[in-house]
Amino acid sequence: MRTHFLLFFWCSIGLFSLVSAEGVQVMNIELSALLSIKSALEDPSGSLVDWRAPNSSDESYLIHCSWRGVGCSTSGFVEKLDLSYMDLGGTISEHIQDLSGLSSINLSGNLFSSSIPQYLLNLTSLRSIDVSMNNFTGPLPMGLGRAWELRVVNASSNNFEGAIPEDLGNATLLESLDLRGNYFDGSIPAFFKNLQRLKFLGLSGNELTGRIPSELGQLSSLETIIIGYNKFEGAIPSEFGNLLNLQYLDLAVGTLNGQIPTELGKLEKLTALYLYKNNFSGIIPSEIGRMSSLVFLDLSDNQISGDIPESVGDLKNLQLLNLMCNRLVGHVPSQLAELPKLQVLALWKNSLTGSLPPNLGMKSPLQWLDVSSNSLSGQIPAGLCSSGNLTKLILFRNAFSGPIPIGLSRCKSLVRVRVHHNLISGTIPGGFGTLRSLQWLELAYNNISGRIPQDFSLTSSLSFVDLSHNRLESAVPSGIFLNPSLQTFISSNNKLDGKIPDQFQNCPSLSVLDLSSNALSGNIPSSIASCRKLVKIDLRGNHVDGEIPRSLATLPTLAILNLSNNSLTGGIPENLGSSPALESLSLSYNNLVGPVPTTPFLTSINPNDLAGNPGLCGGILLPCSQKISSRSRPQKGMRVYHIVVGFAVGAAVMLCLGLAAFAGKSIYRRWYLYDTSYLYSRWFKKGREEWPWRLVAFQRVSFTTGDILGSINDSNIIGMGGTGVVYKAEVHRPRAVVAVKKLWRSGSDLENGEDLLREVNLLGRLRHRNIVKLLGYVHNESDVMMVYEYMPNGNLGTALHGKQVGRLLVDWISRYNVAVGVAQGLNYLHSDCHPPVIHRDIKSNNILLDANLDARIADFGLAKMMVHKNQTVSVVVGSYGYIAPEYGYTLKVDEKSDIYSYGIVLLELLTGKMPLDPGLGEAMDIVEWVRMKIRDNNKAVAEALDPSIAGQSKPLQEEMLMVLRIALLCTAKLPKDRPSMRDVLIMLGEAKPRRKSVCYDDSNSHKVVVDPKNDRKEKPVFSTSPTAGLL
Repeated sequence: MRTHFLLFFWCSIGLFSLVSAEGVQVMNIELSALLSIKSALEDPSGSLVDWRAPNSSDESYLIHCSWRGVGCSTSGFVEKLDLSYMDLGGTISEHIQDLSGLSSINLSGNLFSSSIPQYLLNLTSLRSIDVSMNNFTGPLPMGLGRAWELRVVNASSNNFEGAIPEDLGNATLLESLDLRGNYFDGSIPAFFKNLQRLKFLGLSGNELTGRIPSELGQLSSLETIIIGYNKFEGAIPSEFGNLLNLQYLDLAVGTLNGQIPTELGKLEKLTALYLYKNNFSGIIPSEIGRMSSLVFLDLSDNQISGDIPESVGDLKNLQLLNLMCNRLVGHVPSQLAELPKLQVLALWKNSLTGSLPPNLGMKSPLQWLDVSSNSLSGQIPAGLCSSGNLTKLILFRNAFSGPIPIGLSRCKSLVRVRVHHNLISGTIPGGFGTLRSLQWLELAYNNISGRIPQDFSLTSSLSFVDLSHNRLESAVPSGIFLNPSLQTFISSNNKLDGKIPDQFQNCPSLSVLDLSSNALSGNIPSSIASCRKLVKIDLRGNHVDGEIPRSLATLPTLAILNLSNNSLTGGIPENLGSSPALESLSLSYNNLVGPVPTTPFLTSINPNDLAGNPGLCGGILLPCSQKISSRSRPQKGMRVYHIVVGFAVGAAVMLCLGLAAFAGKSIYRRWYLYDTSYLYSRWFKKGREEWPWRLVAFQRVSFTTGDILGSINDSNIIGMGGTGVVYKAEVHRPRAVVAVKKLWRSGSDLENGEDLLREVNLLGRLRHRNIVKLLGYVHNESDVMMVYEYMPNGNLGTALHGKQVGRLLVDWISRYNVAVGVAQGLNYLHSDCHPPVIHRDIKSNNILLDANLDARIADFGLAKMMVHKNQTVSVVVGSYGYIAPEYGYTLKVDEKSDIYSYGIVLLELLTGKMPLDPGLGEAMDIVEWVRMKIRDNNKAVAEALDPSIAGQSKPLQEEMLMVLRIALLCTAKLPKDRPSMRDVLIMLGEAKPRRKSVCYDDSNSHKVVVDPKNDRKEKPVFSTSPTAGLL
């Protein structure tokens, strides 16, 4: 017995020793694998600095279990690898397969840019894999289905393409599948019905097509479905009503149609339903009121008709209800006022009638109410701000009547009030001027009477005030223009009297002053010239007298000055009209006398703008009378002499200016172009200890600091602009090409270096297929070089006007695709970035073309992150020919400036001409040229189209004219008349060409694109001719 025991004991010891030896061997293999993984990675931030081989055999074989990102089991084997957000790049070593027990790998938030290696998917023990927020390309390879315990797959925010791998259907334990933000195409695979444990499904932001399979309705475990921003067709499967555990359903932004299934009413756990921006029609089913957990309901931008069902009032958890831009009729249900948690109610642009519920806002924390552009009537509910949370009240273009509720003038949370174009009566209640958050007050086109409240003089927050077209009386409050935030004050077409307040000493932001069509009297205050950013002054139709202040001529940004129909006396100031910003001047029907000054503007002014002043003479009017005497001839001779001398002096001055410009250009080219080797030696060859360079990478790192610095030489220059010089850098490890932009820096820039780097870091986070990727930047204490992906087909300007003419973009389809791509990129910058990004220099040279001729917006050297709307910048930026009319004068930066510039790019695509093309005629830009074509002969407007594209094909011309209409909307003179980029995209979608393939028109051998399937079937985009209403 004892012998047996000893035998068992020694066998156990031997077996344990054998197992322990094998375990140590495996651990050593894993340690070696981890070191191989590190060696294949690029780690600019030193995140894996502690991953190092043991110094001696005395160190524990479990040392790797303490490394950053490595997780081991209790037995010492590697089972988790978390390398997320470490700025890693390079490749994934094949030795990762040696971590055979790996159950979780997280590579998210890094800079990987290659394809996923097949051997990564040989890890059959994986339960979770996360490669999101990288730049992986190519297809997602087959093999994940072999990991039978797989629970989580996250490949979102990459550049994967192709079909969704079929073998994922074998991973029957899968609980979360997130493929959002890629380029997957094809339809949703049938294998999804096998994933019965799936709780999260994210497929949004891809290029998936076909119908949404009804089999998804069999996945009873689903809690979240996010599959919008694709190209699905057809209706929502009624089987979705079987997903009783569903909490979040997002099908927004697509081409889905049909009615909203009544079966969705069964989803009592659903908290969010997003169906906006599709083509849904029919009515809102009353069954929607059964979704008792619903918090967010957005059905906007569809074609839904009928009434708002009263059952919506049963959604006691509802916080957001957005039904704007549909075809709804009927009244606003009174039950909406009973919703205890309602914060946002958006019903804009429908056909609703009746009145708003009188108790709206009394029982809910209402923050945002927009019911504009309907046919609503009755009084504005008195308790809209009962909760003290109301920030935006948008009621314009309805038929509301009665007084403005006093409660609104006491609502301290109000930021914006827009109730213009209604039938509001009574007076403006006192208190609006004391609201510290109120920025926008628009009460125009109503029947409001009484005085402008005196507390308007107390406000320091109001930036926009429009009280026009009412029946306001009495004087303008004396201190109203002392508000430093005031940008626009309009009170035209009222019955205001008294004098214009002489208190313009503190008006740094005022750009528009319109007091026209009132009964104001007295002099024009000379202090008005203290408002140095005034763009428009309109005092016409009053009883203003006295002389025109000479100081008005000193306003540097004044574009519109209308003093007509008053009682002004004296002469026209000699320097009036000398400002290059002046566009419109009207002094008609006053009592002005004397000669008209010979400033450039007044020598070409329309005589009607000086009419009704019998005492004016000279200039474009009749010559001033002169006494006939014996000295008349010598005087005439002297006059001729002065003219000749003046002409000679002017010519000499112009010649000097030309020589100076030529010399300046030569110096510029010599310093920045020919002497870049000197700059390189001075800026980039300083000692490393004195000027250490640092590489910060955002998405892709296949280069080093040395690669970038080595590209800075004359032979690599591929462009130069107002923000810097661009070099082409070829990287050989691995072989790749990038574009390096060396920013010009001034002394003030150096002082604000941290701000610049902060902005560059923000820009590095931008991810969109129509935005040139900022891969990273190299900087030291004084200089910044931004590294972008290289675009092989150059820029749009060269393709349209340069060496590439006739080689690229040779048909309308390709140009239309460029227009859409740029619009998508701008919409992303304006709407999807928080805070919004304003580019500020959109032009054809800043739109690059990739290998597939897809548009990429480039050059963010001038972009600013705008936290507040209408933020003012210190300098005028942009490129001539693309700058919005108001932009160069007001220095106001907003999305509308970009939209104007985008409209110019559209006109370039349509006409083939440059914005300031010499062929357009003297002193004429492309916008005025196109509008002149329309005015001269609306039927021949097609002559403005690029003949190499439009040819004689009438259907093709009609399609181009549809886009021409969009271009003219974008280039409207007033910013408020320009559409948003979201609206532009909708209009471009409606103007989509009906032709797909390229053939030739026999009549002129010109390329025309035709799609027989869609020809004749597509409904017209506009109810009338595309050229109707262009002006």
